[in-house]
Amino acid sequence: MEEVLQNVAGTVALLLESATVVMISIGSVAAVVRLAAGLRLTALPGDVVREAWLHLARWLLLALELMLAADLVRSAVAPTWDDIGKLAAIAGIRTVLGFFLGRDLETEHRLASARTTEANA
Repeated sequence: MEEVLQNVAGTVALLLESATVVMISIGSVAAVVRLAAGLRLTALPGDVVREAWLHLARWLLLALELMLAADLVRSAVAPTWDDIGKLAAIAGIRTVLGFFLGRDLETEHRLASARTTEANA
């Protein structure tokens, strides 16, 4: 029974990791397209880069969460202490990355809201 659960967990983790690769690819291509399209317009380069970065950051944040889910699923069935240690290290790194990326997105959202409010005033 444990072997069956490990196979199922491995398959689910592989599907999650595959979805992660797709999300990072989509986000990267979309960011490059936004960057190229924005630089052809009369927008300021800093604004174009910031907009492309924000778009990519949203995809990366979602991908980080899915990678963490894949790691949790993979180690859910009869983990060894080595598995738990690796998971803790990976989860710690991904959580820190996710925290700072999320914080940067939130800061940018607040700044954009403030600019909108100033423009409307």
